[in-house]
Amino acid sequence: MELRPAASRPAGMTTPTRPAAVAALALLVLLAACSSTPGASGSVTTAAQAAQLALAQQGRFAGIAPFDENLIGQASWYQVTTVEDGWQVLIRIGWGDCPSGCINEHRWTYAVGKDARVDLVSETGDPLPDATGVRGTVSAGPTCPVERDPPDPGCAPRLVAGSVLVVTDGGGMEVARATSAADGTFSIELAPGAYRLTAQPFEGLMGTPEPMDFEVAAGAPMTEVQVSYDTGIR
Repeated sequence: MELRPAASRPAGMTTPTRPAAVAALALLVLLAACSSTPGASGSVTTAAQAAQLALAQQGRFAGIAPFDENLIGQASWYQVTTVEDGWQVLIRIGWGDCPSGCINEHRWTYAVGKDARVDLVSETGDPLPDATGVRGTVSAGPTCPVERDPPDPGCAPRLVAGSVLVVTDGGGMEVARATSAADGTFSIELAPGAYRLTAQPFEGLMGTPEPMDFEVAAGAPMTEVQVSYDTGIR
Protein backbone atom coordinates (compact mmCIF):
# COMPACT_ATOMS: atom_id res chain seq x y z
CA MET A 1 0.00 0.00 0.00
CA GLU A 2 1.31 3.42 -0.92
CA LEU A 3 0.77 6.23 1.57
CA ARG A 4 0.37 9.69 0.16
CA PRO A 5 0.80 12.88 2.13
CA ALA A 6 -2.29 14.97 2.74
CA ALA A 7 -2.73 17.92 0.40
CA SER A 8 -1.27 21.04 1.84
CA ARG A 9 -3.44 24.11 2.47
CA PRO A 10 -2.62 27.54 1.02
CA ALA A 11 -0.89 29.82 3.46
CA GLY A 12 -3.31 31.71 5.70
CA MET A 13 -6.24 29.27 5.25
CA THR A 14 -7.59 27.74 8.44
CA THR A 15 -10.18 25.06 9.02
CA PRO A 16 -13.39 26.55 10.55
CA THR A 17 -14.30 25.10 13.91
CA ARG A 18 -17.74 23.47 14.36
CA PRO A 19 -19.09 26.28 16.63
CA ALA A 20 -18.03 28.87 14.07
CA ALA A 21 -19.75 26.97 11.26
CA VAL A 22 -22.95 26.68 13.29
CA ALA A 23 -22.87 30.40 14.08
CA ALA A 24 -22.42 31.25 10.41
CA LEU A 25 -25.38 29.06 9.45
CA ALA A 26 -27.55 30.69 12.12
CA LEU A 27 -26.62 34.13 10.79
CA LEU A 28 -27.65 33.15 7.26
CA VAL A 29 -31.03 31.88 8.54
CA LEU A 30 -31.59 35.11 10.48
CA LEU A 31 -30.79 37.26 7.46
CA ALA A 32 -33.18 35.24 5.30
CA ALA A 33 -35.97 35.63 7.87
CA CYS A 34 -35.44 39.37 8.12
CA SER A 35 -35.63 39.79 4.35
CA SER A 36 -39.17 38.28 4.32
CA THR A 37 -40.49 40.18 7.34
CA PRO A 38 -43.51 42.37 6.50
CA GLY A 39 -42.41 45.94 6.24
CA ALA A 40 -39.13 45.22 4.50
CA SER A 41 -38.43 47.36 1.45
CA GLY A 42 -40.39 46.17 -1.58
CA SER A 43 -42.27 43.50 0.40
CA VAL A 44 -45.65 44.46 -1.07
CA THR A 45 -45.92 43.67 -4.77
CA THR A 46 -49.59 42.90 -5.44
CA ALA A 47 -53.04 44.41 -4.81
CA ALA A 48 -54.02 41.29 -2.85
CA GLN A 49 -51.16 41.83 -0.41
CA ALA A 50 -52.13 45.49 -0.04
CA ALA A 51 -55.72 44.48 0.74
CA GLN A 52 -54.56 42.01 3.40
CA LEU A 53 -52.52 44.70 5.14
CA ALA A 54 -55.46 47.12 5.15
CA LEU A 55 -57.93 44.50 6.40
CA ALA A 56 -55.53 43.63 9.23
CA GLN A 57 -55.86 47.15 10.67
CA GLN A 58 -59.09 46.35 12.55
CA GLY A 59 -60.63 43.16 13.87
CA ARG A 60 -64.02 44.25 12.58
CA PHE A 61 -62.72 43.78 9.01
CA ALA A 62 -62.38 39.99 9.45
CA GLY A 63 -64.15 38.05 6.73
CA ILE A 64 -64.83 41.01 4.44
CA ALA A 65 -64.68 39.97 0.77
CA PRO A 66 -63.87 41.94 -2.42
CA PHE A 67 -66.66 43.98 -3.99
CA ASP A 68 -68.86 41.92 -6.32
CA GLU A 69 -71.20 43.97 -8.51
CA ASN A 70 -73.27 40.83 -9.24
CA LEU A 71 -73.89 40.11 -5.55
CA ILE A 72 -77.19 41.66 -4.42
CA GLY A 73 -77.23 42.86 -0.82
CA GLN A 74 -73.46 42.71 -0.24
CA ALA A 75 -73.26 44.62 3.02
CA SER A 76 -69.49 44.72 3.47
CA TRP A 77 -66.72 44.77 0.84
CA TYR A 78 -63.39 46.24 -0.17
CA GLN A 79 -61.92 47.66 -3.38
CA VAL A 80 -58.24 48.14 -4.29
CA THR A 81 -56.99 50.86 -6.64
CA THR A 82 -53.41 51.12 -7.91
CA VAL A 83 -51.81 54.53 -7.36
CA GLU A 84 -48.36 55.93 -8.15
CA ASP A 85 -46.64 54.91 -4.90
CA GLY A 86 -48.66 51.81 -4.01
CA TRP A 87 -52.34 51.08 -3.55
CA GLN A 88 -55.47 52.64 -2.13
CA VAL A 89 -57.85 50.30 -0.30
CA LEU A 90 -61.49 51.30 0.28
CA ILE A 91 -63.31 49.24 2.93
CA ARG A 92 -67.06 49.54 3.37
CA ILE A 93 -69.36 48.12 6.07
CA GLY A 94 -73.12 48.47 5.59
CA TRP A 95 -76.11 47.44 7.64
CA GLY A 96 -79.87 47.85 7.76
CA ASP A 97 -81.96 46.35 4.90
CA CYS A 98 -78.91 45.65 2.74
CA PRO A 99 -80.86 43.67 0.11
CA SER A 100 -82.29 47.08 -0.78
CA GLY A 101 -78.94 48.85 -0.64
CA CYS A 102 -78.22 49.23 3.12
CA ILE A 103 -79.66 52.08 5.17
CA ASN A 104 -76.40 52.74 7.02
CA GLU A 105 -72.78 52.50 6.01
CA HIS A 106 -69.26 53.35 7.16
CA ARG A 107 -66.16 53.66 4.93
CA TRP A 108 -62.41 53.67 5.48
CA THR A 109 -59.74 54.55 2.91
CA TYR A 110 -56.21 53.28 3.49
CA ALA A 111 -53.01 54.08 1.60
CA VAL A 112 -50.70 51.07 1.38
CA GLY A 113 -47.12 51.66 0.23
CA LYS A 114 -44.83 49.19 -1.48
CA ASP A 115 -42.78 49.22 1.73
CA ALA A 116 -45.84 47.82 3.60
CA ARG A 117 -46.63 51.11 5.32
CA VAL A 118 -50.38 51.53 5.94
CA ASP A 119 -51.95 54.95 6.58
CA LEU A 120 -55.60 55.81 7.23
CA VAL A 121 -56.48 58.50 4.67
CA SER A 122 -60.13 59.06 5.58
CA GLU A 123 -63.02 57.61 7.59
CA THR A 124 -66.63 58.61 6.97
CA GLY A 125 -70.17 57.36 7.53
CA ASP A 126 -72.71 56.50 10.21
CA PRO A 127 -71.64 55.70 13.79
CA LEU A 128 -70.63 52.06 14.09
CA PRO A 129 -72.43 49.61 16.38
CA ASP A 130 -70.48 48.67 19.49
CA ALA A 131 -70.74 44.88 19.20
CA THR A 132 -71.65 42.13 16.74
CA GLY A 133 -73.51 38.92 17.53
CA VAL A 134 -77.06 37.75 18.15
CA ARG A 135 -79.75 38.79 20.58
CA GLY A 136 -83.46 38.22 21.02
CA THR A 137 -86.33 37.10 23.21
CA VAL A 138 -87.50 33.66 24.30
CA SER A 139 -91.25 33.11 24.66
CA ALA A 140 -93.81 30.29 24.83
CA GLY A 141 -97.31 30.05 23.39
CA PRO A 142 -100.16 29.67 22.96
CA THR A 143 -101.33 30.63 26.45
CA CYS A 144 -105.07 30.28 25.74
CA PRO A 145 -106.92 27.28 24.28
CA VAL A 146 -108.57 29.39 21.57
CA GLU A 147 -106.96 32.22 19.65
CA ARG A 148 -109.16 35.25 19.08
CA ASP A 149 -109.37 37.88 16.36
CA PRO A 150 -108.50 40.57 17.29
CA PRO A 151 -105.90 38.96 19.56
CA ASP A 152 -106.61 39.00 23.28
CA PRO A 153 -103.71 40.70 25.13
CA GLY A 154 -104.25 38.23 27.94
CA CYS A 155 -103.41 35.38 25.57
CA ALA A 156 -100.07 36.76 24.40
CA PRO A 157 -97.06 34.40 24.52
CA ARG A 158 -95.33 34.41 27.89
CA LEU A 159 -91.67 35.21 28.31
CA VAL A 160 -89.38 32.33 29.25
CA ALA A 161 -86.57 32.82 31.77
CA GLY A 162 -83.81 30.23 32.13
CA SER A 163 -83.84 28.85 28.59
CA VAL A 164 -80.38 27.65 27.52
CA LEU A 165 -79.36 28.69 24.00
CA VAL A 166 -76.35 27.11 22.26
CA VAL A 167 -74.55 28.67 19.27
CA THR A 168 -72.51 26.49 16.90
CA ASP A 169 -70.35 27.47 13.94
CA GLY A 170 -70.50 26.16 10.37
CA GLY A 171 -68.61 23.03 11.37
CA GLY A 172 -71.03 22.18 14.19
CA MET A 173 -68.63 23.18 16.99
CA GLU A 174 -70.12 25.00 19.99
CA VAL A 175 -68.75 28.55 20.20
CA ALA A 176 -71.03 30.12 22.82
CA ARG A 177 -74.10 29.63 24.99
CA ALA A 178 -76.39 31.87 27.01
CA THR A 179 -79.36 31.65 29.37
CA SER A 180 -82.41 33.87 28.88
CA ALA A 181 -82.92 36.48 31.59
CA ALA A 182 -86.02 37.13 33.74
CA ASP A 183 -87.56 39.17 30.91
CA GLY A 184 -86.84 36.43 28.36
CA THR A 185 -84.04 38.33 26.63
CA PHE A 186 -80.53 37.14 25.76
CA SER A 187 -77.47 38.55 24.03
CA ILE A 188 -74.35 36.78 22.70
CA GLU A 189 -71.36 38.59 21.19
CA LEU A 190 -69.89 36.79 18.16
CA ALA A 191 -67.30 37.44 15.50
CA PRO A 192 -68.51 37.81 11.89
CA GLY A 193 -69.56 34.50 10.35
CA ALA A 194 -72.36 31.96 9.87
CA TYR A 195 -73.91 30.31 12.92
CA ARG A 196 -76.78 28.15 14.18
CA LEU A 197 -78.79 28.85 17.35
CA THR A 198 -80.33 25.84 19.11
CA ALA A 199 -82.64 26.18 22.12
CA GLN A 200 -82.34 23.34 24.63
CA PRO A 201 -85.32 21.38 26.08
CA PHE A 202 -87.18 23.30 28.77
CA GLU A 203 -89.11 21.59 31.54
CA GLY A 204 -92.88 22.05 31.21
CA LEU A 205 -92.79 22.96 27.52
CA MET A 206 -93.30 20.66 24.55
CA GLY A 207 -90.26 19.78 22.45
CA THR A 208 -87.81 22.47 21.40
CA PRO A 209 -87.91 25.26 18.80
CA GLU A 210 -86.41 24.53 15.40
CA PRO A 211 -82.69 25.47 15.16
CA MET A 212 -82.16 28.85 13.50
CA ASP A 213 -79.34 29.66 11.09
CA PHE A 214 -78.16 33.27 11.05
CA GLU A 215 -75.33 35.48 9.82
CA VAL A 216 -73.23 37.97 11.76
CA ALA A 217 -71.91 40.72 9.48
CA ALA A 218 -68.72 42.63 10.21
CA GLY A 219 -69.49 45.95 11.89
CA ALA A 220 -73.26 45.45 11.67
CA PRO A 221 -75.71 45.63 14.60
CA MET A 222 -76.54 42.45 16.45
CA THR A 223 -78.77 40.01 14.57
CA GLU A 224 -82.28 39.89 16.07
CA VAL A 225 -84.08 36.53 16.53
CA GLN A 226 -87.22 35.32 18.29
CA VAL A 227 -87.16 31.90 19.99
CA SER A 228 -90.62 30.36 20.51
CA TYR A 229 -91.46 27.25 22.57
CA ASP A 230 -94.74 25.35 22.31
CA THR A 231 -96.77 25.24 25.54
CA GLY A 232 -98.93 22.38 24.28
CA ILE A 233 -102.17 24.27 25.02
CA ARG A 234 -104.79 23.62 22.37
